[in-house]
Formats: sequence, C-alpha cells, structure tokens
Amino acid sequence: MAKAIKKAAKKAAKKTAKKAPAKAAKKAPKKAAKKASTRKPNAAFMTPLSPSATLAEVIGSKPLPRTEIVKKIWDYIKKNNLQDKKNRRMINADTKLKAVFGGKDQVSMFDLAKIVSKNVK
Repeated sequence: MAKAIKKAAKKAAKKTAKKAPAKAAKKAPKKAAKKASTRKPNAAFMTPLSPSATLAEVIGSKPLPRTEIVKKIWDYIKKNNLQDKKNRRMINADTKLKAVFGGKDQVSMFDLAKIVSKNVK
C-alpha cells in the first residue's frame, strides 16, 4: 500500500514539473523587457586615479580610471612580448616594469590589481 502512495506522489510531482516551465515561458517576455535597460558601470572603477612616477613611465602621467590603467599595462606587456612563453600566467619584467613590480623579475597576472592599487593615488 505504501508503494502505491509513493508511485502516485511521483506521478503528481512529474505532472507539476512539466507544467512549471510552461508558466515560466509565458512570464519570460516580461522579464526580457526589464533587461532592455543598459547596465551602468560602478562609479568607483571610473574615477580617474593619478599614477605614481614609476607607473607613469609605462602608461603615461595622465589620470585614468583603474580599468584603463590595467588595459594600458597589458598593452605594454603585449607590445614588448613580456608574457612568459611556458607559463602564460606569469609576466616577465623589463627595466620599467621591474620598478612597478617592486623589484621582482616575474609577477603573476592575478597580482596586477594589487600592483596597480599600490602605484596609484
């Protein structure tokens, strides 16, 4: 008798599971209309920061948002072919970047955000 009750409960669960996506599909166009508005960037990322003297040698002395500073550092790295050949996550420092990296010969790309925050005001 208990098996019959479990089977009936499973069938009922399957029926409700099949009906649920149909209801969600009807509501989807309303949600799509709300997403039509464009996403605004966070103001903290867009505030211009002035680079330190060592970082200014690499990206220039003009105040830039944090996102643009990282982009310019990557442009410099790619232009001078400073990404490590074997381990692409590592960045090899030349004379200008060595001063920015705090004297290290090689830095992980994940440490770039930390390095930027130390070299901006």
